[in-house]
Amino acid sequence: MEFLLGGASGMAACLFTNPLEVLKTRLQLQGELQAKGHHAVHYRNVFHAGYVVAKNDGLLALQKGLVPALWVQLVMNGARLGVYGFADAAGYLRDESGDLVFTKTILISGAGSVLGNYAASPLFLVKTHLQSQAVDAIAVGHQHKHNGTFQALLNIYKANGIKKGLFRGAVATIPRSFVGGSSQLICFDYTKQIITNYGITDNKLLKSFLGSMVGGIGISIMMTPFDLIMTRLYNQPADPSGKGLLYSSYFDCVGKIYKSEGLMAFYKGLGPMYLRLGPHTLLCLMFFDQFRELAYEYAPRKTVKVQNI
Repeated sequence: MEFLLGGASGMAACLFTNPLEVLKTRLQLQGELQAKGHHAVHYRNVFHAGYVVAKNDGLLALQKGLVPALWVQLVMNGARLGVYGFADAAGYLRDESGDLVFTKTILISGAGSVLGNYAASPLFLVKTHLQSQAVDAIAVGHQHKHNGTFQALLNIYKANGIKKGLFRGAVATIPRSFVGGSSQLICFDYTKQIITNYGITDNKLLKSFLGSMVGGIGISIMMTPFDLIMTRLYNQPADPSGKGLLYSSYFDCVGKIYKSEGLMAFYKGLGPMYLRLGPHTLLCLMFFDQFRELAYEYAPRKTVKVQNI
């Protein structure tokens, strides 16, 4: 049940936040391996990017990659929130007084995030390819020219197989998902715990809202550099053997970005990252809390053990 609730929560949030993911991807690919001031600037900021994409590609282009994005949320958040929710319901995350145990929370939330992100890697790969596709006038990064999710998955598999094709760059999901997933859920639950301990409010919906807001800030700051690296690795062109033409490995990507674009390049797209992850975290975790409330309200009481502070 926890896995289904987690996946449904992520998919519901994705319907509202996918356009910001499109804009974040474009900003992260703009000026790839070029020094500041030595490349065309199609997107000045997230708001200008939205205008430019809608003007040149059409309004619907803001929802590019929605199909694989929904599948990503089902797999990724199904595992991530499912593992976390199951561990919380089983009492693995808290001490005898009901307070969260920090180390257990990090390890379990991080492990669930890694599991979900790695399993969803082929869909995330295709999502990145589709979201970066644009007309020539505003194109950034390598253009893969896919015609849809299924066709993209099939073409990538035919060209390079599973390991070097569908799971190319999947190693980049490990640090991204561990850092991002654990920071988001820790901020979310610890904020709710502080609110409860200090008696600020007993309103569960308000606690979920405030916890989600803090969780969105935490994940945006912590995950942006790792997300940019993953986007670059996913979107780079590959030779017939599946070897990346721009980056040979994770650390090669880090080194080339730093050398060519500077340290602050790792925070490209931070604005749209928060504008996306803030609402996405808010919607996803509030949906998750409310879905759990509803599910356990109608579940047999003797089989339910859920912590929802």
